[in-house]
Formats: sequence, structure tokens, C-alpha cells
Amino acid sequence: MNKMVRNIGYFSLMSILIVLSSCKKDPSVLKVFVRSSDNQLVSNAKVIIIADVNSDPPTPEYVDTVQTNSSGFAYFDMEDFYAKLGKKETVGYFDVLAKKDQVQGSGYIRCRKNITNVITVIIP
Repeated sequence: MNKMVRNIGYFSLMSILIVLSSCKKDPSVLKVFVRSSDNQLVSNAKVIIIADVNSDPPTPEYVDTVQTNSSGFAYFDMEDFYAKLGKKETVGYFDVLAKKDQVQGSGYIRCRKNITNVITVIIP
């Protein structure tokens, strides 16, 4: 009887641990690499993401600005954006602008929830 209770206890504990570990969600991140025309990563570039309100499905208004770090990429935490959307919406479309000094480049990305989304923008 004691062995059966102990086995049931172990089984219950393992089940709880499996359920709890499966609830962890991956972060929603948008990473923008900025490169020069000679393919060098550009630090201290201004990166702006602007939601495409005319996309299908439409993306709600959203704008954020970040500077690239010394490794040449800008990191956007998109958790707040997806928290405002609700549980059904898992995709957003964004125009990406990068500017350093007097040169700028642009791109377009579909950003998905719980994924690290990556785009590279070339500035001439």
C-alpha cells in the first residue's frame, strides 16, 4: 500500500512539473540589424518601427524608437504590443526605418507573437 501511495505521489509531482514547464511562453521580440552598404554593422543608428495600419489584417497603431547597440542591432520588446491586442491576434506588420547621420534605409516585416523576429536594414 505504501509503495502504491508513493508511486501515485511521484506520478502527480511529475505531472504537475510537466504542466508548469509547458506553460512558459517564448518572448515576443523584434531584432533589427542595421548594416552599411559595405555590409558593416552600424552602431548608434536610430531605428523606428511603425505599425502598418493598412495591412491585412490591420495592425493597431504603434510606434517605437530604439538606438542600435555596439553590435549593430536594435532590440524591441513586443510584449506590451501583443498584450494590448488580445489573445486572438498574434501577428503585426511593421515598417522599419533606420537612420544614421544623413543616410537612411527601410524595410518591412511581419512580426509574430512568442518568436524572435529578425530583419536587416541596409543604409547606403
